[in-house]
Amino acid sequence: MRYEGNIYRPPSEARSYILQCTVGCSHNRCTFCGMYKDKKYRVRSVEEIRADIRMARLYYGPDLLKVFLADGDALAMDTTDLLEILAELKRQFPYLRHVGIYAGPQSILGKEDGELLELKKAGLTIAYLGVETGDRELLADIRKGVSYEEMAAAGQKVVRSGIQLSVTVLLGLAGSGEPSLRHARETARICNDINPDFLSALTLMVVPGTVLHRRIQSGKFRLPEPFEILQEMEELVSHLEVDECEFRSNHASNYLPIKGRLQRDKAQMLALIGGILHQQDQRYLRPEYMRGL
Repeated sequence: MRYEGNIYRPPSEARSYILQCTVGCSHNRCTFCGMYKDKKYRVRSVEEIRADIRMARLYYGPDLLKVFLADGDALAMDTTDLLEILAELKRQFPYLRHVGIYAGPQSILGKEDGELLELKKAGLTIAYLGVETGDRELLADIRKGVSYEEMAAAGQKVVRSGIQLSVTVLLGLAGSGEPSLRHARETARICNDINPDFLSALTLMVVPGTVLHRRIQSGKFRLPEPFEILQEMEELVSHLEVDECEFRSNHASNYLPIKGRLQRDKAQMLALIGGILHQQDQRYLRPEYMRGL
């Protein structure tokens, strides 16, 4: 298999064959993100990608079940090219049951509803959307490139297509104090508007060289303490109204791994978070040396 630069994938794609369709991220301007800084964005040719798929067939055999389309925003490709790639994957791997993709909000909005429906029928099963926050001011400050309304519309568009949607939000992104709780409440609100199938809360990890890192060094941004992050997660979960949605905070960046089904497990999750907040015992939290991206 051929790859250019560092390759990233969602944790749930750990057992997937990673197929690099684009190199880098089509947006690549978020203040907190250190991914894809080692390469310039470009779309690989369908011929190159087909050759990679044939190599993967030789390596994995015909029984491969899961594929993830990288890099940071493969949905930015022309729909015609994506359909050709999905068709080739189906030819080479007849038992394929899962194809995931990172999807930026601008790329989703650039697709017609009919295009997303075509991709769904061709075998695209799940899209991963980094919402990060529902706080309008913070969304602009982190340079996500879209407004609250545009982000919500992008998520809703994927949900309408029948492609499963996994949304990621970022605890700690607003810094310490009252902005942290506002970020949590507004993030719950945008998630309620979108109603995704999966919702993952990650915790901010500061990457050297990013805009956010420079803000911390200059004293313009103060990282929340671990129990402040836990308060933020409690505020987020308490305001979530989504139903039949799997909530996770079990990423390596998180201080407290939680997994549950909303709304079914909401009270249980809040009781766990609230109990640990009441005790203020660091032993219940993942230590810093064990946290990672």
